[in-house]
Amino acid sequence: MDLRKLKTLIDLVSDSNVSELEITEAEGKIRIVKGGTAVTHQYVTAAAPVAMAAPMQAPASVEPLVVAEPVPVNHTVKSPMVGTFYRAASPEAKSFVEIGDTIKLGQTICIIEAMKILNEIEADRAGVVTQVLCVNGQAVEYGQPLFVIE
Repeated sequence: MDLRKLKTLIDLVSDSNVSELEITEAEGKIRIVKGGTAVTHQYVTAAAPVAMAAPMQAPASVEPLVVAEPVPVNHTVKSPMVGTFYRAASPEAKSFVEIGDTIKLGQTICIIEAMKILNEIEADRAGVVTQVLCVNGQAVEYGQPLFVIE
């Protein structure tokens, strides 16, 4: 595979929401995996056919692309159940979290009422709340995004 094409594919994965890309061509297979702040990649050459006179040359080693500054990774907290979303324990109470609040792992961030039971939903990671994706009293589905934490 052409190194320019490889570089272009790495850049595309780096700049997109895609976390993994695998391409198979006649001369080999490439797999690009994005994890956190770096993109790693590997190049596997296909086995050379027996009738081939000259052996295939391995591609030049390519170093992983490393970002100089840590890139904040947004995490979406999703609803673990179907129910009604509430930002506070009661209509008069203050919301559990607001945009810009720093939260801890396990901190209550909302309540989902399901079958007359109030279920406290806890943060599954620490960070800063950057978005609230539901409104108070809204019906939510299983897996529906509720908050974005950076």
